[in-house]
Formats: sequence, structure tokens, C-alpha cells
Amino acid sequence: MRHGGVFGSLKFRAFVSVVIHPNATLEALLDDLSSSNAGLKVVKPTNLHVTLKFLGDTEESLTSDITRMMEEAANDISPFEVRLRGMGAFPSLSNMRVIWVGIENGKELATLAERLDSSFASLGIRREKRAFRPHLTVARSRGGDGAGNVQSIIATNTATDYGDYIIDRVALMKSVLTPKGPIYSDVKVVRLVNSRDA
Repeated sequence: MRHGGVFGSLKFRAFVSVVIHPNATLEALLDDLSSSNAGLKVVKPTNLHVTLKFLGDTEESLTSDITRMMEEAANDISPFEVRLRGMGAFPSLSNMRVIWVGIENGKELATLAERLDSSFASLGIRREKRAFRPHLTVARSRGGDGAGNVQSIIATNTATDYGDYIIDRVALMKSVLTPKGPIYSDVKVVRLVNSRDA
């Protein structure tokens, strides 16, 4: 493996996240969005995750430092439970770019995100301008017709309960963009440890 020189440095498109394994209710929502004829790019069930920090093109040589900072961010956080409930869109329902499912009990997620954002700044990774707002992205809008169909789906599900999920690990993920959508893979996984097991 070569770094620098005429070969350039090796990079990968990276982000830190927690994975969500969908239940039947959440999968049904993805199906509804896929059938909306609204030009959406719906997230595949196997790709569902909550992004804690998007890193972008990242030097492979930074992997060990990133992993250490993930461990430090998580060192006093035990596995915890979040509830997925309701829907919305960023930046607004009239201008939908990201369609999301809401997250309740997201305090630990916010703590992890804030710690990572602060630590990664020392690696030259730009800090976030906005405070972390826990949400699960389920689709992105490509524009075009059919927005009303999506707005109806959101209106119908503003209070829908999509279940409780145990968060017990944080992952540094690699994203490879393909014509059929992104392919995600784990680079490093940091497990949250119960204080009684530590």
C-alpha cells in the first residue's frame, strides 16, 4: 500500500453511523415510498442508518485515529434504545429534498455525534455548522411530479410508531457509489459496552 508520492494518497468515501435493521412496519413504509411515482431515491432496507458524522473522501491512513476517537466518544455510553416515530422532510414539505423518520430518545446519538464532530476537527475534518438532529433518512427527492403523493404519505404517518431499536455499536463505513446506488461496508466497528461488563 503506497501513500503520497507520485501515486497520490489512498482515500475512501467515509461516514460514521449506527445501522438500523428495519422491522415490517418500516419496510412497508419504504415500499409505499417506492410506489409513490414521485421520483424518489428510496434507501434500501439493508442500507438504513443514522449518520453521526459524514467524513467525505478520507485518507486511509487516518483510519486508526478515527477508530480511536470513536472508542473515546463511546467509552462511557452503554447500549441504548431509540424509538422511530413520525415522518417529515428537509428543508420543508413544500421543498422536499430528504424524507425522514423521526427518532425519539436520541440523546445518546446526539452525544456521540457532538463528540465525534469535536474530535475529528483535530484531523482537519470540517465541523458541522448546525446542531445534530437525530433522524433516519428513508428517501431523497430527485424532483419532478408526484410530490403530492409523498406529502400524503408523510401526513398519514406523522405519528406512526416504527418500533424500538437497540443501538449497541458505532461503525466507520465506506461508501462506494454505483449506478444502482451506494454500496456500504464496515471499515471499523466500535461496540458499546454495558458498564457492568466493562
